Amino acid sequence: MIKTPLAAKMRPSHIDEIIGQEHLVGNGKIIRRMVEAGNIASMILFGPPGTGKTSMAFAIAKSLSLPVRKLNAVINKKKDMEIVVEEAKMTGSIVLILDEVHRLDKARQDFLLPHLEDNLITLIGCTTSNPYHSINPAIRSRCHLFELFPLTAEQIKDAIQKTLQDKEKGYGTKNIFITDEAINHFAYSTNGDLRAVLNGLELAVSSTPPDQEDVIHITLEIAEECMQKKSFTHDKDGDAHYDVLSAFQKSIRGSDVNASLHYLGRLIEAADLDSIGRRLIVIAYEDIGLANPQAGPRAVAAVEAAERLGFPEARIPLAVAVSELALSPKSNTAYKALDEALNDIRTRPTGDVPLHLKDAHYKGASKLGRGVNYKYPHNYEGNWIKQQYLPNEIKDKKYFKPNENSKFERALKTVYENIVNKSK
Repeated sequence: MIKTPLAAKMRPSHIDEIIGQEHLVGNGKIIRRMVEAGNIASMILFGPPGTGKTSMAFAIAKSLSLPVRKLNAVINKKKDMEIVVEEAKMTGSIVLILDEVHRLDKARQDFLLPHLEDNLITLIGCTTSNPYHSINPAIRSRCHLFELFPLTAEQIKDAIQKTLQDKEKGYGTKNIFITDEAINHFAYSTNGDLRAVLNGLELAVSSTPPDQEDVIHITLEIAEECMQKKSFTHDKDGDAHYDVLSAFQKSIRGSDVNASLHYLGRLIEAADLDSIGRRLIVIAYEDIGLANPQAGPRAVAAVEAAERLGFPEARIPLAVAVSELALSPKSNTAYKALDEALNDIRTRPTGDVPLHLKDAHYKGASKLGRGVNYKYPHNYEGNWIKQQYLPNEIKDKKYFKPNENSKFERALKTVYENIVNKSK
């Protein structure tokens, strides 16, 4: 006989029993309003693992006593969906909870669409992926999108207490003593993943024999053994990966060294050395740039050292590079100047290369006016001579705008101003 996991047993049967997600099910919030109005629409629930997507889907349907069926887009075929549709025709409508909804192929999407259109099927899709990245626009446009967030430690502690007290679905009939330290470990060790907490709690209870007074004692040591390792929500191919990389770069750009090191730590925990290396080199040139010109070569050297060392030692040069980049002055003037030049090239006529700058290394070039009247700067005092380099249409265009906060760029600005003054 297959035993139902504790996490499945403790699923809420009404939206009032949902833990967390107040922005959706709190008083006056959108999903509660739908339930109170007795009229729910198709929706996609998305968020990290263990945030209660499937549980919320069931709670919504049960709150309205609606017929509900659950399928998984990974394992259930079109034939399974056809059975649900036939049942819906018999009952008038049905709620279809579809886990891993982002894995729907085109054939199953095309089959579902008309039944969503006529409200025969109310779809509640559940996914850990960002629906804007992973779900077909035809399905997405027919569903409301609701994001679920990881539970707070306090919310997880509430869930643990409810589980320990629930006599029907939880451990209310057992005599369990759990220390505050153990509860704290469960609450803080999973990044808000309630399913992982309940799985750990179930393992702790089932693997701990009661004492002579029939009391099961759950200590910190037992909790640590049952959780094994801090749950880390980071899939290299998922949205969490790109969210952490984004936070990593933005923290360095914002000169917050503490946050920068924190997100570096997350990436190290995910053993994602390739992404760390690429992002550090980009940051060195994109965000620091001319404000600290040596940051680029040093970032490259740190990445090369980390790749040769491998983890765990790779963390050492990476920590040095991240700290330097976070605390370096910032400038994006160089690549912004180039972006402006590229925009001109792509969006407006910029004219031909001036004749005196054109290639003259072939016989007959001078007859075509190529290279004629070109002035070789090294033949003049200071290795500079006034002449036009930009095409006529944009001859007065200025792309480079030095950053006054950068010592190096202030020096470049002085050189630039001297050239401009000479050319007047």
